[in-house]
Amino acid sequence: MIKIGIFYGSSGGNTKGIADRIAKKLGVGNGDIHDVAKATAGDLTAYDALLFGSSTWGLGDLQDDWEDYIKVVSRADLTGKKVALFGCGDSSSFPDTFCDAMGKIYLAVKDKASVGGFVETDGYSFDSSEAVVENRFAGLALDEDNESHLTDERIEKWVAVLKREWE
Repeated sequence: MIKIGIFYGSSGGNTKGIADRIAKKLGVGNGDIHDVAKATAGDLTAYDALLFGSSTWGLGDLQDDWEDYIKVVSRADLTGKKVALFGCGDSSSFPDTFCDAMGKIYLAVKDKASVGGFVETDGYSFDSSEAVVENRFAGLALDEDNESHLTDERIEKWVAVLKREWE
């Protein structure tokens, strides 16, 4: 079994809540869920697989704590690690920057690790997103403000994909 660490940045609590829900589905204990405001580069080394989650703020900005931690991730040696991303956005108020933060993290890790868990954009309402790579989201995109009724199903499907990819 691979060891999974979840690293999230959350200002309003949605992304932390999503991290906790994903952790339950993957059997990840509380000690392996890290708030990036307190995480170090050394925390990344303990895991075979890393899940990175961020909300998107303003007009496509990273969550505040990720502004610093993305530099840590960019310098880290992620060779041989599996990475998957999840992000929260507001597709109604910010349809042109939906989950852009996830796209920024993707750019920081795409050449450093094996990134998986891509999600089809079908069923999402948005205009544009930096998180879309080759017509798919670079990870699990969620909208707790407008589509929370879809979150459990989306998490369930995404976790199933990760389990298949990580076998």
